Amino acid sequence: MRLRSLLFTPGDRPDRMLKALESGADAVILDLEDAVSPERKPEARRRVAELLASAQRSARVFVRINPLQGPEADRDLAAVLEGAPDGLLLPKSESAASVKALQARVAAHGGRLPPVLPIATETPAAIFGLGSYREVASLLCGLTWGAEDLPAAIGAATSREPDGGYSAPYEIVRSLTLFGAHAAGVSPIDTVFPAFKDMAGLAAYAARARRDGFRGMMAIHPAQVPAINAAFAPSAVEVDWARRVLAAFAAAPGAGAVNLEGAMLDAPHRKQAERILEEAQAPASKT
Repeated sequence: MRLRSLLFTPGDRPDRMLKALESGADAVILDLEDAVSPERKPEARRRVAELLASAQRSARVFVRINPLQGPEADRDLAAVLEGAPDGLLLPKSESAASVKALQARVAAHGGRLPPVLPIATETPAAIFGLGSYREVASLLCGLTWGAEDLPAAIGAATSREPDGGYSAPYEIVRSLTLFGAHAAGVSPIDTVFPAFKDMAGLAAYAARARRDGFRGMMAIHPAQVPAINAAFAPSAVEVDWARRVLAAFAAAPGAGAVNLEGAMLDAPHRKQAERILEEAQAPASKT
């Protein structure tokens, strides 16, 4: 499942949901949690269930349910599982145990668990569970993080420096999510860039995320999707380099290292080249 861009949209706004499906995002996240007020959650569940049952799913459709720690999650699952969403976004996930608990809840509703994308950093305890997700890797489609709930949970003023970058504690959290995902063998997905009108800032953030090893990023506005997709797609220069690297190894069967234009390349370079070509050839859409 290729997940370069995952676009949030409120579950109680069918107009926005339909617009999101046409945005070009690899997945649309229909939100039943933070984007919906408590009194509108029943309406949101109804609207999300209607969309899941319709033929208007031109992109992968994920649903962000409410946290398992409260009563709303079971109501969400009862409403959406029949529509077979392509994935579930699990907020307030604290470890592999949270994913197992979700699996049990889904089974109790008589449903089949779709791929799960945990938001794995929203509580203090969650930070210490980031290495556990390899236990449930087969149930996951990735691992992501957030920079808003955690500071609120610990009474911090903000997660950001005056220049917009993350302060030291949250840089650590971002890095641990990145390595936790790779340790589990699933896609690390970077968090949102909230200044949705700052396209230059978004492009720089997404480029940094890909450079650091993230495979995709969440979005909060349809206008962000093209820049995110572009940032997480290999460039023509990268693809050309990857092909030349693999050609050099193919020309030297059994060699542990090869010389390419004066540079010595070994197994990590070959692996990187293979990943670039895999990303370049991966289908972007659900179909």
